[in-house]
Amino acid sequence: MKIIAFGASPSKNSINKKLAIYAASLFENAEVEVLDLNDFQMPIFTVDIEKEIGQHELAKAFLAKIATADILVVSMAENNGNYSAAFKNIFDWCTRINAKVFQEKPMLLMATSPGARGGGSVLGIAKNAFPFYGGNIKATFSLPSFDANFDVVNSKISNPELDKQLKEIINNF
Repeated sequence: MKIIAFGASPSKNSINKKLAIYAASLFENAEVEVLDLNDFQMPIFTVDIEKEIGQHELAKAFLAKIATADILVVSMAENNGNYSAAFKNIFDWCTRINAKVFQEKPMLLMATSPGARGGGSVLGIAKNAFPFYGGNIKATFSLPSFDANFDVVNSKISNPELDKQLKEIINNF
């Protein structure tokens, strides 16, 4: 079983990437490939640029990575209550090639943030939107107050109750 995991943030220290990596590591007998959004930097999508250059090769590469997955583990970063600009740009380029960006792959959709809502706004937006783009969302998880509930040194959720919740989600996946 192959898992493609990513945090939907370009931050080199993305807390969402850390959460996605941890969650992906909990799946048994899985090969995990972690994507870095920085590897898919493209000009801001406009129809004018698309007309000039056509389908961007990095968007094709992102879609090809998704195609290799048996499961997607995606943790959404929240910027001003919505997707990060980096994720939204990749998403926009990809939808012009394949509107079903997530290709009906089973998905664990998550979010975290330093705040008590744990990226709840962006998680809600993604949960409602992704099914229209081939997102086969099997479960969602929000980790509130990342700094208080995640042990960065040991790369795991430090709050026993929240860790148990995530592990139950994955066991039932």
